[in-house]
Amino acid sequence: MNIFVAGLPYDLDDAELLEIFEKFGAVKSAKVAMDRETGKSRGFGFVDMPNADEAKDAIENLNDISLGKKPLVVKAAEDRPSGGRPGGSGGPGGRPPGGGFNRGPSRF
Repeated sequence: MNIFVAGLPYDLDDAELLEIFEKFGAVKSAKVAMDRETGKSRGFGFVDMPNADEAKDAIENLNDISLGKKPLVVKAAEDRPSGGRPGGSGGPGGRPPGGGFNRGPSRF
């Protein structure tokens, strides 16, 4: 089960995130999201636990605890739709193509 974790302290790394979740069972991977430009933590991450019961136990026990200034948000990760970022123009679920300013001939 893939788990989304938000509210992480900005100095927490992958190894520390792994250590927190290993208390509840086997962890396949633990990754803190990093900003590409600054190389600093974005304050959230993902943990993959192969055993669903252990993952649910981790979610129940870790959600809303404080590791720093803010409480953690721990929940099952939602699957991302394939095909890139949502809300782009011209795609399914996005805006129809051709929108924006300066469409068509000028009226002035």
